[in-house]
Amino acid sequence: MKMKHNIEDFEAIGNDHIGTSSDTPMRNDAFKLTTDEKIDIIKDDVRHILETLGLDLTDDSLKGTPSRVAKMFVKEIFGGLRPDKKPSASTFENKYKYGEMLVEKNITVYSTCEHHLLPIVGKAHVAYISNGTVVGLSKMNRIVDYYAKRPQVQERLTIQIVKELQEVLGTEDVACVIDAKHLCVNSRGIRDVDSSTVTSEFGGKFKEKETRREFLDYIKLDTQF
Repeated sequence: MKMKHNIEDFEAIGNDHIGTSSDTPMRNDAFKLTTDEKIDIIKDDVRHILETLGLDLTDDSLKGTPSRVAKMFVKEIFGGLRPDKKPSASTFENKYKYGEMLVEKNITVYSTCEHHLLPIVGKAHVAYISNGTVVGLSKMNRIVDYYAKRPQVQERLTIQIVKELQEVLGTEDVACVIDAKHLCVNSRGIRDVDSSTVTSEFGGKFKEKETRREFLDYIKLDTQF
């Protein structure tokens, strides 16, 4: 009965989309296998799943699917699990003495829900106030993409982006808001196609009401070219 209770608890966590840690849960031996070794193992597992579902993998359309999925998992949609893929975010002295907040909005987010392995698609809005250093604009996008490319819950993703930029910039004054659709909600379960999820993380000065409001007003701007 105890095991049944535990399984029900785990199911509830996944169905309610609850995360258990602000760090991605990784095993100690996560990097023992090489990329190619991981691909070979996952390829066999995907083949077994498809065969169990009754599909004919001798069909030309399906023959290469196990290999394609394995490569996609390791090199693309879960590439953010690999430390070697972490973007190097060089900082520069704020020589022009820009003292207001810098906002990078509408950063595309493609991630994967860790509970059902279905897509999370949305936009991230990131801001910081320089304390003497600045970071290249594209690096902010790359940091968002790096942490998105792993099994995620949106709350954790938001926190990880802020923590990484705080470390890179040496300041607590960083904020992030993410608005995203979860296909585990939109395409299965409740099947609510119109709902989206909004998460936020505010550090340093962004915890102050006026600064936070300024940031939120900026991301409402309708940018068209």
